[in-house]
Amino acid sequence: MSHHIFAGRHYRNRVHAGRILADHVERCRESGRVVVLALPRGGVPVARQVAEHLDVPLDVFLVRKVGVPDQPELAAGAIASGGVVVLNDEVIQGTGITDSEWNTLMRDETAELERRADIYRGACEPVDVSGATVIIVDDGIATGATMRAAVRALRQLGPAAVAVAVPVGPPGVEEQFPEADRVICPTVVESFRGVCAAYDDYEPLSDADVREMLSHPRCR
Repeated sequence: MSHHIFAGRHYRNRVHAGRILADHVERCRESGRVVVLALPRGGVPVARQVAEHLDVPLDVFLVRKVGVPDQPELAAGAIASGGVVVLNDEVIQGTGITDSEWNTLMRDETAELERRADIYRGACEPVDVSGATVIIVDDGIATGATMRAAVRALRQLGPAAVAVAVPVGPPGVEEQFPEADRVICPTVVESFRGVCAAYDDYEPLSDADVREMLSHPRCR
């Protein structure tokens, strides 16, 4: 596993962060076919800069946490693009989730995943990642829970390699993703106060913003 951690910097906005991040993903060009996937919403403008720099396809990778009933922040598993299901067996067994409860949770989260996929992609099929080097991008890492679920889910789709690429994260960020082949993080903040603290402009993005960014010709 190869990790690339660089000295810290501050970002004007997500586009600026994406351009800086793009400078650090050059080695991924050596890996044959490359695909860039973004975690929406905030990861999309960052990932678009990376994809344009490498001149490779860009897509979103949708991940939905499946929370425990009455404890929605506790993940019993996750579902992701491509029909991938990741189970947290320890949590499922420890909380006594019944088959009926699990089926209800899965139905609800799958419906939301499909709704978002329809908003972001429309009739377009997801980009094929099998055999490719996949760079999965977000605008930063805090707890890393969503990104870890994304990496685990991606592994089930048969990529040649998975690289996690984010502009900012806390100390030890590379250790959060043992299933990734490479972790690229230009800014590691010793006194980490959250992703938003690394940006001058950290405005929320709408679904329409994401859809517009993915409509760029290089996204397909």
